[in-house]
Amino acid sequence: MGASGWEYVTPYEGTVEESLTALHARVFQEEYGEGGDYRSVGELWADERYMWEEGTHSILDIRRVVHTPDAPSPRNLEDYGTLRPLAHDRIVHHFGTERPTPDRFREMVDRAYETYASPAGPGGTLLDECTMRWTGRYVLLYTGDEPTHLGIFGYSGD
Repeated sequence: MGASGWEYVTPYEGTVEESLTALHARVFQEEYGEGGDYRSVGELWADERYMWEEGTHSILDIRRVVHTPDAPSPRNLEDYGTLRPLAHDRIVHHFGTERPTPDRFREMVDRAYETYASPAGPGGTLLDECTMRWTGRYVLLYTGDEPTHLGIFGYSGD
């Protein structure tokens, strides 16, 4: 099936973990609700064969938050299915500020896709910060001085 990139802007629910849980519920309902094969995210995750062989190609492939911006390792099974913060210096590099807005996040994602579509190919875009499949990165997004959203991006699939 190939790898699939995904990105989301979701409301910040007080913690990254709570925000991820709320996003899981929303995406699960969109993808599997109303007569789907699974009744809950937990039931979906319990289907280990499906999750390991195919996955959902969405945020539902990410189960937990890791609070280090260090790159995941393909040699460490614990690193698969994790969501990690984008390092502070990389936030400033891509957004030009420590407090990017939801609109700026969407702009940088759009710019990354435009770069991928060009003959020069990918190179140093925001989306290139996610270096391992079956993982994701997040950025806390602000409206004024308040954190209001999370920008999340990553890849699933082979």
